[in-house]
Amino acid sequence: MLLGPFCGKPAYADIQRQTLLVPDVDAYPGHIGCDGDTKSEIVCPLIVSRDGGMEEVVGVLDLDCLAIAGFDAEDKVGLENISRLVVNVCDW
Repeated sequence: MLLGPFCGKPAYADIQRQTLLVPDVDAYPGHIGCDGDTKSEIVCPLIVSRDGGMEEVVGVLDLDCLAIAGFDAEDKVGLENISRLVVNVCDW
């Protein structure tokens, strides 16, 4: 895997409190694409519990795939577990 700096425009979307699995980004209304080659995507929110029981979405774990339907229910479960690990080990 080769990672590099992101050079696109900033993207904003209303971050939901549940994982979003997009099997075909071209068929998803309002999709904000950072890479024109992306065909599918999964976005897991990073949710922090605050004092008083409040929850705050502090970020997302966003993965793109060059294949249509590149992520499935098993990936969703695993990535949600990773998201919880990230939230639990960081000092937000």
